[in-house]
Amino acid sequence: MILDKNTAKKTAELLLQINAIKLRPENPFTWASGWKSPIYCDNRIILSYPIIRNYIREEMAKQLESLYGKPDVVAGVATGAIGIGMLVADYLGLPFIYVRPEPKSHGRKNQIEGRLEANQNLVVVEDLISTGKSSLNAVEALTNEGANVKGMLAIFNYGFDIAKENFETRDIELHTLGDYDHLIQEASETGYIKEEQLNTLLEWRKSPSTWHP
Repeated sequence: MILDKNTAKKTAELLLQINAIKLRPENPFTWASGWKSPIYCDNRIILSYPIIRNYIREEMAKQLESLYGKPDVVAGVATGAIGIGMLVADYLGLPFIYVRPEPKSHGRKNQIEGRLEANQNLVVVEDLISTGKSSLNAVEALTNEGANVKGMLAIFNYGFDIAKENFETRDIELHTLGDYDHLIQEASETGYIKEEQLNTLLEWRKSPSTWHP
């Protein structure tokens, strides 16, 4: 869910400006899932732009506090959300931890890195939501350790129906700074994409798992 439409528009503008989001309808990307996609989002590049990363950090921190109050801990999902999650935690003066996709195979075999105590309230920070599976895997790891996950805040959401279903099934509240609809609108209004490219992006959005160029 988008909390602030102006922030969503600005987020789309900034992500396009630094090419964190690449639109390539004529030469689609292949995701790790095997899906063909005319869009690719890599929000980690935000960390290389101080002014933009500060904007994202402050907006996420403000929305997090507005939605959930100050939790005991901020958790980032490895690896994409470690950087931005740590910045948000620092801005709010809160402890930070991060969650691996699975426990390490060596050493202490941790899946959660950092100090987490049972019954602590926390908010999970993500960089990107596609199907939501990896994000919810992190939530499961945290709740298994006794944490009280109040919700999740992400930079960008593709808005897939499967993600909505996954979060509703797990009863996890999700909010994002920006989303696919605001991105496409911004890209179209600013001439970043042509009309035929817009049509391709809209078609892909209807059924991303079966779409082919």
